[in-house]
Amino acid sequence: MSRAPSRLSRYARPLLGLALPLTLALGWELAVWLGWSNGRLVPPPSRVFATIVELARSGELTRHIAATLYRVGLGFVLGVVAGTLLGAIAGYWSLARRLLDPTIQALRAIPSIAWVPLFILWLGIFETSKIALIAVGVFFPVYLGVMGAILSVDRKIVEVGRIFRLSGPAMIRRILLPAVLPAYVVSLRVGLGLGWMFVVAAEFMGASEGLGYLLIDGQQLGKPAQIVAAIVIFAILGKLTDWLIEIATVPLLRWQDAFGRERGGA
Repeated sequence: MSRAPSRLSRYARPLLGLALPLTLALGWELAVWLGWSNGRLVPPPSRVFATIVELARSGELTRHIAATLYRVGLGFVLGVVAGTLLGAIAGYWSLARRLLDPTIQALRAIPSIAWVPLFILWLGIFETSKIALIAVGVFFPVYLGVMGAILSVDRKIVEVGRIFRLSGPAMIRRILLPAVLPAYVVSLRVGLGLGWMFVVAAEFMGASEGLGYLLIDGQQLGKPAQIVAAIVIFAILGKLTDWLIEIATVPLLRWQDAFGRERGGA
């Protein structure tokens, strides 16, 4: 008897997250329908939905989404690999941290748009510069998350590993890796979010396709519905990819006896 309500609540929780955006959308649709606003600058959801359907029927939407997903996906992988390696080195080796970290922290403060002219000059205006810019955005939170997680590992746990005479690889596999994983997953999600933000700046670099291109095209042609449609698709894709990371990492974190897990299962 208790399994049915728990299963129902498990499916109801994701739907609860849709309550706020749907309420806001219906409220604005009603406001335009009642004539409280003409909906010219901020189009109602029905007009935005019609724009998305029109773009989908013409095949443009698939092409733009595919281009953006390719850039974000490849930039995310490159940024994660570089951030994980350098973050692990800086966290585990104090000399490397003293050498690398000040420079990386200074570079982290540079706005994303400031990299654009430099990457265009170095890598050209095509895909390589766009992917490099996204990788830079992903790199910094992953690097900081990995390094900070290693530095925050409880010293007592490490001492226990030394007492049991664990080798270096065994120490990493059995102690450091489980201790770092929760913070690492968070840094991946933050890095992915920044990757979606940086792709907009990347697609401002002379792109002829992509959701960022849709934003610019809507601005230049005075199509607010197209601009809002691109923003909505960005939000949906960003949430879906974040959810995929969350789902993929659940088996790695089942050992956690955390407060949030208990509250989520209530």
